[in-house]
Amino acid sequence: MKLNLGMLYKASRALTISSVKGLATQASTASCSGWACGSSGRISSSIPCIAGSFAIAAGIVLMGPDAHAEAAPFSLDPLPFAMDALEPHMSANTLSFHYGKHHKTYVDNLNNQISSNPSLQGKSLEEVINATWNNGKPLPAFNNAAQVWNHTFFWNCLTANGGGAPSGALAEAIESSFGGFEKFKEVFKADGLGQFGSGWVWLCSDSQGKLKVIRTANAITPIVTGWSPLIVADVWEHAYYLDFQNRRADFLSTFMEKLVDWPAAEKRFAEATNPAASKL
Repeated sequence: MKLNLGMLYKASRALTISSVKGLATQASTASCSGWACGSSGRISSSIPCIAGSFAIAAGIVLMGPDAHAEAAPFSLDPLPFAMDALEPHMSANTLSFHYGKHHKTYVDNLNNQISSNPSLQGKSLEEVINATWNNGKPLPAFNNAAQVWNHTFFWNCLTANGGGAPSGALAEAIESSFGGFEKFKEVFKADGLGQFGSGWVWLCSDSQGKLKVIRTANAITPIVTGWSPLIVADVWEHAYYLDFQNRRADFLSTFMEKLVDWPAAEKRFAEATNPAASKL
């Protein structure tokens, strides 16, 4: 069960902490073995007894009579595949650190920043990113917000038995923009290798279907510049070091040959060039 806590944020403002603590006190008197709540507002499916375990009122999650923190607006989205689904090309060990620790930390840090910044409360993730981009002079919450978005997008660019080549309109656009699929792969890999330090390499489209490979440093994401991302490879070292050590070139080749989800990219391209297309 996943709570959409962001949608309930405004309602939570109408309740006083004292009244909600009263609910928790009543709940704590019921016979139950304990409390269970996952991180970032996700309720655990292993709760042995709901009555008395927790009280939830208008977006406030309580885990005991003395807990009264407002619920976090963003949660760590589940991976679109099992932890071991991408092996041997991306190991479950890599994902346990990359997704389970790095990505989760960005979510937790963002929620902490938003809790102390009323101007960002109640906004969607994309709205937070655009507001904190601040016309190229990023505000403190930008890095964590953009990294949450970038990582979620990255996971959705990967699939078991991926790779191969795109088809249809996207294949035609690659031919037109790069002079062929093999040439595109050369440009994508070169830009990924050329990104000094941490960052990302993206295939993006404008609204007219013109494609461009873009590399960005650290947390910067193309959505702040008006480009629509189609695929991305994460070239932060934590994305590949456990599997490839310092061999970024091998990681990028494996991404392109074994992991990238071209059918998903084709749908994103249709959306970028046709606003009426269904969103992913």
